Amino acid sequence: MPSRTRSYIKTLLIFIDNWILRDSKGLPRNFPFFGILPAMLCTFDRFHDACVEHLERIGSTTYLIKLPWFVNMDIFGTVDPEDIHHIMSANFANYPKGPEMRRIFDVLGDGIFTSDFDWWRNQRKLARLLINHERFQKFLVKTNLDKVERGLIPVLEHVAENGEIVDLQDVFQRLTFDTTSKFITGYDPGCLAIDFPIVEFAKAMDEVEEAIIMRYFLPEIFLKFISWIGIGPMKTLSKAYATLDHAVNKYISMKREELKNGQKYEENKDDGFDLLTSYVKEGETMGMIFDDKFLRDTVLNLMIAGRDTTSSALTWFMWLVSTHPEVENKIREELEASILPSIEAENFRIFKYDEIKNLVYLHAAFCETLRLYPPVPFQHKTPLEEDILPSGQTVNSNMKVIFSLYAMGRMKSIWGKDCKEFKPERWISEKGRVKHEPSYKFLAFNAGPRTCLGKEVAFTQMKAVAAAIIHNYKVEVVEGHRVIPNVSVILYIKNGLKVKVTKRWT
Repeated sequence: MPSRTRSYIKTLLIFIDNWILRDSKGLPRNFPFFGILPAMLCTFDRFHDACVEHLERIGSTTYLIKLPWFVNMDIFGTVDPEDIHHIMSANFANYPKGPEMRRIFDVLGDGIFTSDFDWWRNQRKLARLLINHERFQKFLVKTNLDKVERGLIPVLEHVAENGEIVDLQDVFQRLTFDTTSKFITGYDPGCLAIDFPIVEFAKAMDEVEEAIIMRYFLPEIFLKFISWIGIGPMKTLSKAYATLDHAVNKYISMKREELKNGQKYEENKDDGFDLLTSYVKEGETMGMIFDDKFLRDTVLNLMIAGRDTTSSALTWFMWLVSTHPEVENKIREELEASILPSIEAENFRIFKYDEIKNLVYLHAAFCETLRLYPPVPFQHKTPLEEDILPSGQTVNSNMKVIFSLYAMGRMKSIWGKDCKEFKPERWISEKGRVKHEPSYKFLAFNAGPRTCLGKEVAFTQMKAVAAAIIHNYKVEVVEGHRVIPNVSVILYIKNGLKVKVTKRWT
């Protein structure tokens, strides 16, 4: 579609939204039969900022959305920390993932992110044991360093030497896809390379995520209709599912064959090994034999979680840091101060994790990035039984309770008047240590019993990548490149992050 036509359509939608679909206070009109669905559809391409604006207009941390009567479900939105603490922790048992979440994320099967009760508890217990195991931690650090040295640096050197513009978001997605594949399956698909190869598995994951966001907010009958007429991301789902299944099942088959004689398992003992190996071998040790269905669901759950959240965080981090020179300089100073006096600081360097894991300002900058741009920008729950939230709202099994993490980071009542500013200093205490914030206020790693098991894995990878880039290169966003959030279950920049990279050392 020509850019001028897109501009006309956008102008028309803004006019319709402002003058037809909203009242004099700027709030969505509640139409007979359709509820506020027309207003939601009109602002869907800027959903996250529309949530912030809506909360600011009503001057509240909660709101009720009336959906069409035939949907038989309303939406209650909240960014109230007390509500979230109640849902995620205090009354956790009343807010399982439930069948609706399994329908939306059917691609994940019965994996840890969509399962409930004993099945979920057993999976989480095993996953925690394997992720925290010393062998996996060694494998994680080694794999991460190898990918920075042999994947990321060659790409950055190439684009810097040739003066090319590169999409840094694409680079990070490729990097985390490779490392996550290696962490989980032991195999590196080689997605991050100078020629930027197309990897069908990664492409299929992107297509699935685009479709999932529509399942969150649009009635199922509407989705079936647009799928039937062949428009929108829903039409490609079956092909994407088949691609994911084929790739994961291939990894599982290769791993089982590889471990038959135990040779590679023994070879890798000193350096640690991947999670798929751990599930197969440790499961046998514990008397649990996992079938291919369980391994397929587990691998895919961990792959999607590991690849997308980390690459999203890195993308927003590099955009914020590159557009805030004062923050960039403080990170560089902290990195240079961490280098031993016997080593020349003003030189190309790839930092080992032990050198950077305790750097306060770098950690604070990542926390501030995650506050403003959480990789998973919203969550939803449906209560099993009627419940009264701390905010006073009564919710029942015919309601979706949605909380926008993106909006939470922009609420003055939660973070103060400077809530929309990028200030890593807000995460540093008077004693110069990283300040702790309660998880129901800072929800980037979830809260309560479902708190993210991969938090330290993510920080390990993000710090190593950020240190290598910031110390060795200057990253500048291409002039005129527009940075706005996409609308997906993972918060990315809509048109990527186009940058120029120059070397700091010769």
